[in-house]
Amino acid sequence: MKKKDLTSRRAYAGMTTEQAVLAHEEHRRVLKILTGLLMAMFVANLAGTVVGNALPVIVAEIGGTQQQYTWIVTSTILASTAVTPIAGKLADLFDKKKLLLGSIALFALGSLLAGLSTSAGMLIAVRVLQGIGMGANMVLTQIIIATIIPPRQRGRYNGYIGAVIAVATVSGPLLGGLIVDVPWLGWRWCFWVAIPFVAAAFAVLVKNLKVPGEGRPGAKVDWAGAALISLAATLLLVWVSFANHEFDWVSWQTFAMVGAALVAAIAFVLVERRVSEPVVPLHILTERTTALAIVASLAVGTVMFGTNIFLGQYFQIGRGYSPTIAGWLGLPIMLGLLVSSTVAGNLVTRSGRWKPYVVGGLALLTVGIGLMATVGATTPLWLISLYLLLAGLGLGASMQNLVLAVQNTVQLANVGAATSTVTFFRSLGGAVGIQVLGAVYAARVTSLTVAGYTEQGLDVAGLDASTSSLDLGALPAEMARVVHQAYGDGIGTVFGVAALISVLGLLAVLFMRGTELRNSWEVPTEVREVLETDDGPGTTAAPGDVTPTTTAMVDQTGEPGTRDGVSGR
Repeated sequence: MKKKDLTSRRAYAGMTTEQAVLAHEEHRRVLKILTGLLMAMFVANLAGTVVGNALPVIVAEIGGTQQQYTWIVTSTILASTAVTPIAGKLADLFDKKKLLLGSIALFALGSLLAGLSTSAGMLIAVRVLQGIGMGANMVLTQIIIATIIPPRQRGRYNGYIGAVIAVATVSGPLLGGLIVDVPWLGWRWCFWVAIPFVAAAFAVLVKNLKVPGEGRPGAKVDWAGAALISLAATLLLVWVSFANHEFDWVSWQTFAMVGAALVAAIAFVLVERRVSEPVVPLHILTERTTALAIVASLAVGTVMFGTNIFLGQYFQIGRGYSPTIAGWLGLPIMLGLLVSSTVAGNLVTRSGRWKPYVVGGLALLTVGIGLMATVGATTPLWLISLYLLLAGLGLGASMQNLVLAVQNTVQLANVGAATSTVTFFRSLGGAVGIQVLGAVYAARVTSLTVAGYTEQGLDVAGLDASTSSLDLGALPAEMARVVHQAYGDGIGTVFGVAALISVLGLLAVLFMRGTELRNSWEVPTEVREVLETDDGPGTTAAPGDVTPTTTAMVDQTGEPGTRDGVSGR
């Protein structure tokens, strides 16, 4: 009876009874492993979002400026970005399980120290440590999932990944807002709340996770390449952060930082061409799908991280809502992300085609963010919710499928480097986006505040005090009212810039070639079939197609291997 029930399920349609049983057992094995992996991913995403609505309160209590506000987030993303290619390459060379457990432990230490911070400077510093653990955790989780699940079937499991990201992203701001609103908790628990989840994920992974391969004998780490790419990214972010604050855009400091970043980038390329184990194999970057996916990921990262951070400021400072209510008001974008990632993941697995969902997702994202550019201090909340829902639907359909498209073009031996490369540029886009959009927001708020002061006959000399600090409680009522109005009306400019960036991402994915997802890790020696149209030269395997023979795989060394079981499972 059990076997008959299995074959009647849609997931096992077209299989024999024996094939259905094998596929079901494999599915259960994967889900058991995914429990720990997704819990680790949940913790990392939660840490990235829990401070969103809590930041205005945190910065006001420990004393901080608008620039420090953005750096509390940027420092984590910068560290996460810098470690991503390193962790990705280490995953190709060494034991993935040990690397993941180490990253989780480091993340827990950073979370503990972040909650003990006594100043904005200290918080920024320890968030770097937290970011290293978070970045390695995120990319290693994706790499391990890519190692145990072939590309075609991964679309199905990407729905679970998208759901976890959505739940963490939704619960993070809500949890952060609730924590700072509860007097007997305080903002420090925004960081300490992750520790129980870390302990649970660690225990599950120690018990259940088994990853094929323990690395390559005599493997070497490209530390020079890792240092150069991290240096180039850091210099770029520091320049974007301090330009127009500590020095002019056109100044000797700008030429020095940008020049040094370019030199580091050129040196990185030269090093990668010579070393035997490059941290980012250059041949991966020359593949059309990967190159365009990187451009699109930069745009997605900028929009996703940048706009999400400043929504908290808009709802709290611009509209006067509490951190908890601000968390609820940001719910539509995460709801859209949850629905579209789950639905799109299943549709990708059934069709074997990822491009329609990536293009559609970027188009929806562009429309939603473009509509948000019209938002001001008095825009109806239901209208804002609709715009955010559209943007969330676009993010969910495109974000994970961009990574999947790249993973589909490489052998298993290079999946770590390929995954980390796309993730690196998405994180870099997010870090740069936060700084750029933060500078745009600050400039717009200052401009609107000057105009408001002038109109109200207030002293413009007090402008620096009213716009550099986020503690507006000390300002006279008239001045505070002008600043609140400026934060409300200034958000449209932020989303306007983000919309232009999302257009760039849409153009990039339009030029990507829609390759067919493989049903196993076997990489064809010929050029992969391109499915540009429904009546193109290739054919797509049916969702339930399986082969009861040994599935060709690629092991950790890139050489052909075998795995007994059902093809595509």
